[in-house]
Amino acid sequence: MSKTAIYVRVSTLDQETGLASQKRAIQRWLTGHSIKNAQWFDDRISGTKDKRPGLEKLHRAIFNGECKTVVVWSLSRLTRKGAYEGLTMLAKWLEKGVRVVAIAEQFDFYGPQGELIAALLFALAKMQRDELSNSTKRGLAAAKARGVKLGRRPGKWTAEVRSLRDSGLPVSEIARRFGRTPQAVYNVLKGVTPTYVPANQKAR
Repeated sequence: MSKTAIYVRVSTLDQETGLASQKRAIQRWLTGHSIKNAQWFDDRISGTKDKRPGLEKLHRAIFNGECKTVVVWSLSRLTRKGAYEGLTMLAKWLEKGVRVVAIAEQFDFYGPQGELIAALLFALAKMQRDELSNSTKRGLAAAKARGVKLGRRPGKWTAEVRSLRDSGLPVSEIARRFGRTPQAVYNVLKGVTPTYVPANQKAR
């Protein structure tokens, strides 16, 4: 069983590019340290959510003694809630003798000094998320006050969905082709337009 676990996370299903960049950076680290057969865990959900399937599987793997090293792109991938939640998670892992490595911070979080630095980084991640969330709310409120209609901007992929479906292509294949979920494809077919928030204003 692998002793090295990798955890990667992006906030939404539409951020596959970010997920891929995290994986590339971590793979370079693994290659540089001659680590093979690492076990990968991933989530496509906000770091503020308590229930994350990938993270829950990682917790079980640690509890079962299946991994002794956890590698992440950044500590912010573990949680965006703040120092308390982040340190609680980190402390539980460290108590089990798990080594935690964060690529972006270029730090190996182990021992009291590692916990102190981690506390600062978790706190900064929460401040960043809160500010981004507040900026999003202010921007949406200002747009609404100007009479701007909020909604998803039409994308090229949505224009092709119906024709592909009419040609007999399965929904699952259409979703795979455009990097979307089957539900997103069904929504387009039904004419549902989810609320649009600019990508640079989404809370992580």
